[in-house]
Amino acid sequence: MKNRTLVLGTSLKPFRYSNIVIKRLRDSGIDTVAIGLQKGSVADVTIKTENVFFEDIDTVTLYLNPERQKLYYDYIIGLQPRRVIFNPGTENVEFIKLLKENGIESEIACTLVLLSTKQY
Repeated sequence: MKNRTLVLGTSLKPFRYSNIVIKRLRDSGIDTVAIGLQKGSVADVTIKTENVFFEDIDTVTLYLNPERQKLYYDYIIGLQPRRVIFNPGTENVEFIKLLKENGIESEIACTLVLLSTKQY
């Protein structure tokens, strides 16, 4: 069963939402992997800077604007996650359509809110 989350667009800056989400995911016991522009780590999660084929990805949570997402369309679809979460500012009708065509759910939501309300 898939149960891993990929945080795409991770920042090393502790005040950025992607950084905070990783900490909350790990605090909730959720297996988490991350891709960002800079190598480093957040909590116990090592940030990769290249598209790694992670296995068993259930959820991809996006922290990239729609223009930057285009570089990751094929990558994300290839991971075959159950869902992709579009956090505020990442909404992308074009990508949502592609995901649907490939049998992948999409959700326009805030991962932090989903976690805090036990809806994740």
